[in-house]
Formats: sequence, C-alpha cells, structure tokens
Amino acid sequence: VQLQASGGGLVQAGGSLRLSCAASGSIFNINGMGWYRLAPGKQRELVATITSGGIADYADSLKGRFTISRDNAKNTVYLQMNSLKPEDTADYHCYARIRSSSYPHWSDYWGQGTQVTVSS
Repeated sequence: VQLQASGGGLVQAGGSLRLSCAASGSIFNINGMGWYRLAPGKQRELVATITSGGIADYADSLKGRFTISRDNAKNTVYLQMNSLKPEDTADYHCYARIRSSSYPHWSDYWGQGTQVTVSS
C-alpha cells in the first residue's frame, strides 16, 4: 500500500492550492484519512481529518479556510486551501488508516509529503 501526495507549490499570500493524496495497492478498505503539516522549528500539526462517511474535522485555526474531502471510489483525499498565509508554509503529509487485502488489520500509512510555500 502506498500514499502519493501531490499539489504543493509556491503561491502568493491570499492564493489557493488543492492537495491530493491517492492510496494505491492491495487495499481492502480505508477508514479515516487526513492531513498533517510540519513546518521548520514547529511541532507536527494536525490539519484536518475525514471519516469514511465524510465527516470532517479541522484544526481550530484553519476552519473556514481549508476544506477536506475524499473520493472513496478513487481512494483519494483532497485538501482545498484558500486564503493562504505565509504561516501556512509547511510540508503537508497525508495519512490513511487502511486494511489491506493481505493483512486483515487496520494500519496507518503515510504519504511522502508535499511542500507548500506561501510568499508574502
């Protein structure tokens, strides 16, 4: 099982980006999915999570600007980021709780991260 994140880049403050993270491999079922971010000199921060049923939760500081969604048919989670600020600059990592076809237990898998840089 692999998670492949994409969509990061350089954007000016006030701009938008949409991150994607696709899970692939011998997947039997996916439970929760989400995004964390890691900025230099800061602790890892939970950005947003979404259940298999589509219930989303966000870090309080990001509510209203970020939207998480998922396409279960594509095993993909998205993060729409609007009104970006320089402090949103970080490496964004996706994760998913997956039960693979070959290992019938839930395990957490992580993507490689995609860099988001917001210039002022």
